[in-house]
Amino acid sequence: MNDLPHNLYRAAQVRELDRIAIEEFAVPGEVLMTRAGQAAFAALRAHWPDSRSIVVLCGTGNNGGDGYVVARLAREAGLDVTVLQLGNAARVGGAARLARDALLAAGAAVTPYAGQSLQGYDVVVDALLGTGLERPLEGLWRDAVAAIRGAPGHVLAIDIPTGLHADRGSVLGAAVKADLTITFIGVKQGLLTGQGLDACGTLLYDDLGVPGALFRRLVPAAVAGGALRLRRVLPPRARDSHKGCFGHVLVVGGEQGMSGAPRLAGEAAARCGAGLVSIATRAAHAAVLNLSCPELMVHGAEDAAALRPLFSRATVLAIGPGLGVGKWARCMLAACLESPLPKVMDADALTLLAQEPLRRDDWVLTPHPGEAACLLGVSSRDIQADRFHAVREIQERYGGVCVLKGAGTLIQGRGRATVVCTAGNPGMATGGMGDVLTGVIAALLAQGLGPMAAACHGAILHARAGDR
Repeated sequence: MNDLPHNLYRAAQVRELDRIAIEEFAVPGEVLMTRAGQAAFAALRAHWPDSRSIVVLCGTGNNGGDGYVVARLAREAGLDVTVLQLGNAARVGGAARLARDALLAAGAAVTPYAGQSLQGYDVVVDALLGTGLERPLEGLWRDAVAAIRGAPGHVLAIDIPTGLHADRGSVLGAAVKADLTITFIGVKQGLLTGQGLDACGTLLYDDLGVPGALFRRLVPAAVAGGALRLRRVLPPRARDSHKGCFGHVLVVGGEQGMSGAPRLAGEAAARCGAGLVSIATRAAHAAVLNLSCPELMVHGAEDAAALRPLFSRATVLAIGPGLGVGKWARCMLAACLESPLPKVMDADALTLLAQEPLRRDDWVLTPHPGEAACLLGVSSRDIQADRFHAVREIQERYGGVCVLKGAGTLIQGRGRATVVCTAGNPGMATGGMGDVLTGVIAALLAQGLGPMAAACHGAILHARAGDR
């Protein structure tokens, strides 16, 4: 077993890596399949050492072949093994057929699946379908997935949970919910975002011993980011530095009744190293915010004339927390868009931007799925169905850097591989989290990071803090 690598691939790319390994690096397909089965069985034994009975559901492709290897190894280890076959057995070919023949030669039986109960097994192994699935499951395949989901035993998915789209991270009708997934050669990008995270459970990786040179043949579709490397991009502060050295964030927001949002953004910016933080908000909020957060400089700004003078002291604008979508909000946003300062755009600022689209290179957009849907004129369900496509489309349409929040937050810059934030947890699904992220990214911009670096490090820092 290997550590989860940073490079992520689409399903077609992983198939190409398979082809290159077999045809150009002379690693036989049956060797790769044997190694995959060995790795999967080792994971099964390591995680559930007391398991005595397993059922392996095999499809007709290479995923099923991996399952046959697992079944043979389990039988050799003295476990009680049941093997159920879905699909036309005559379609099993190549390395998978060799694996099935070896299992049969060892004295095991392979029984066609006909809706048998999966109750009573310690472990259920999903070796039904791999990365090629493009449409919702039907018939016995869907029934088998339902049976796996209803089984009381632990569930091990081989390479990818059946029913999950490898590229999008979305479920095609129904999908296996695994406790443990082990994926091979290249990590599929859909395993780390959206519904992929819950479907996979704990994700393990094995490169199957292929040469390292193999991975230099393809440019990854995405990269996983979960480790903080702020020391590389933010050098140690000089002993004689002062607050003026680390930028000035101006947060613009806080319509009537929503003063908490800009406060959260401002406090986050201050805690993440911005030298100075100001807030421009409705005049009624200024006194209360100044009293509750004396480190923040709060200004009442009821019109553009009151807001514009604040730009001269700022280095970054954070626009949108609690902004609202009324006349005051539109006035504030219009004035901010006149400024050449780099910007973080969030919340209501994105809702207003969707109504009058602009494209700029100097901003970071931080939509959640609902705001992303507004930006693209689709439904939030459409966004979640293909988060990678959505984040690329927003970046291409609006420019700058897009941070698509959610499970497996995605960060997309122009001409860059998508970055997947692998930190974070469902406990962060609460009001105010997005405002805090806005402040974090704005603080990093204020300290000199570029938009892509600030977005990536900000998202990871925010998520890691939520995990602590």
